[in-house]
Amino acid sequence: MKIISSILISALLALVALPVSANLASSLSDGQYVLLMRHADAPGYGDPAGYQLDKCSTQRNLGDRGKKQAMLIGQWLTNQGIASAKVISSPWCRCIDTAKLLSKGKVTIAPALGSFFDDMSMEKEQTRNLEKLIQSQLNENPKTPIILVTHHVNIQAFTGKVVNVGDMVLAKVDKNGKFLSQQVYPSPSF
Repeated sequence: MKIISSILISALLALVALPVSANLASSLSDGQYVLLMRHADAPGYGDPAGYQLDKCSTQRNLGDRGKKQAMLIGQWLTNQGIASAKVISSPWCRCIDTAKLLSKGKVTIAPALGSFFDDMSMEKEQTRNLEKLIQSQLNENPKTPIILVTHHVNIQAFTGKVVNVGDMVLAKVDKNGKFLSQQVYPSPSF
């Protein structure tokens, strides 16, 4: 009886999980959703004093684990039916590297995805800039999956959700790019 119960529970869990994964690709192709992603694992906290956006060597960057994590996320996205996407990254090197390692297409840089961790007074302005970016991208690419690689402070300010490195938030937005609802996808384990 225990074996049958265990098999039945496993089958039910698989059925419950299937629609969530199956919905990711279709949601990202309907013009109402974007996928926000926190950059992959970059050891440390914040950036070193005096860092420069145009010099990766001065920033906190992805470690080997983060590079592997980003590639694994890219494969996971492929398994969800997302072979290519409009990928936009924060100007920080750890985000750019994460975005490139997803292997979903050309990566463009958008200051609206940049971190305001060093100046939290920028939160409202940066969130408004993110909404404008989302609005313009969904208008220009309504049927193309849009992946925005950014930082935890940006995701938390926009969605209210605290996420770990590599976690993804499927955000439903209105026609003005304002947040409506979310579905969190934890980073695949490795």
